[in-house]
Amino acid sequence: MTNGSTGDGHLSKNERREAARQKAKVLRESQKRKDKARRFFLQGGLIFGSLAVITIVALVIVNSQRPAGPGPLNMLSDGIKISQGLKATPTAALAADSTPVPNKVAEDSDVIDIQIYVDYLCPYCNQFEDANNEQIESWLDLGAVTVEIHPISILNSNSMGTQYSTRSANAAACVANFSPDSFWAVNSALFANQPEERTQGLTDDELINIVTGAGATPKSDIANCIKDQDFKPWVQAATLRALDGAIPNSEALVKGTPTIVVDGLKYEGAIDDPDAFAAFVVQAAGATFSENSTPTPTPTPAEVPAS
Repeated sequence: MTNGSTGDGHLSKNERREAARQKAKVLRESQKRKDKARRFFLQGGLIFGSLAVITIVALVIVNSQRPAGPGPLNMLSDGIKISQGLKATPTAALAADSTPVPNKVAEDSDVIDIQIYVDYLCPYCNQFEDANNEQIESWLDLGAVTVEIHPISILNSNSMGTQYSTRSANAAACVANFSPDSFWAVNSALFANQPEERTQGLTDDELINIVTGAGATPKSDIANCIKDQDFKPWVQAATLRALDGAIPNSEALVKGTPTIVVDGLKYEGAIDDPDAFAAFVVQAAGATFSENSTPTPTPTPAEVPAS
């Protein structure tokens, strides 16, 4: 399946992106009109995200005396970039108090760039993951997309004092540091085992079992990193950076989780509708995909909970 008129192939990538912005706007407006139920969940997520911003500000005040620490290997951009074969892009670690280095997006590349900001306690992130993980993984297998995942921590107040958002993001950072090619599987496992909000969340031992059970190695290094919270200062600093200004290679802002950006365009459609997300990806891509590499929606949309 192709997208756009026959003349689109002669446009520069910037021109295609501008055209895609207009197409995406029309798509979003149409979707909002026809799907009020799902829009409710989106609005709830944004409201929840606004409250989360207040929470993280309080967290920063409490922890303001703790110096920022270095980040994990392979997250120089504050995120880990997953490519074809579910392989992570290797990078150096971000030094303490340094500015992240965004991953470069080639102007002439046909590969779609997807960025996702998540909190592992966020139920809306879990809905997006459950609805879209299979089709995104199929796009990764094709080499049609790259996915850069940014774990952040904005929901600590919803885990009864255990700071589960920070601890789970630290666990993800430990995996990025020691076992980066396991990150995609670990990310999925953390959502598959997501605890309920307003509980204590998972213990460190439970996190270790989930992470290593998904393939992260070596177990001893991962376990020590999780128990000692080696990357807790980095998680806090990366969260602040995510909330402060536009996402790299985009004008989009992180106002809650999940925040999903496709080729610089923020997805504001239904988080639990894989067809809607696939349509947005095609629109954002403009004319960059051939018939053999265009993503196709998974024909099993998630159920909408009864009101």
